[in-house]
Amino acid sequence: MDKKTEEFYIRLKEELEQSTSWPSEYLYKFIIPTDPQKKEELNKVFDNMGAVITTKASAKGNYFSFSIHVTMENPDQVIEKYLEVSKIEGVISL
Repeated sequence: MDKKTEEFYIRLKEELEQSTSWPSEYLYKFIIPTDPQKKEELNKVFDNMGAVITTKASAKGNYFSFSIHVTMENPDQVIEKYLEVSKIEGVISL
């Protein structure tokens, strides 16, 4: 992880600790290329967590947007999922 990314996650953790009481529902938003394998990879990251996952295809059908509502135990768990998802090629975290 590069220094800029590490600083981002440190800042995110601090903000989540200050603004939220845990456990809490968290909303993730991602955009991925329209590829069934990538869609499956993203779904697997949140498998067996009770996540509510909503997908929507882009107007031209080149991308899927994902909104994922899931209860997380703490800020570290939130960041852990972002890091897992970042391993999927082409994913954009919003």
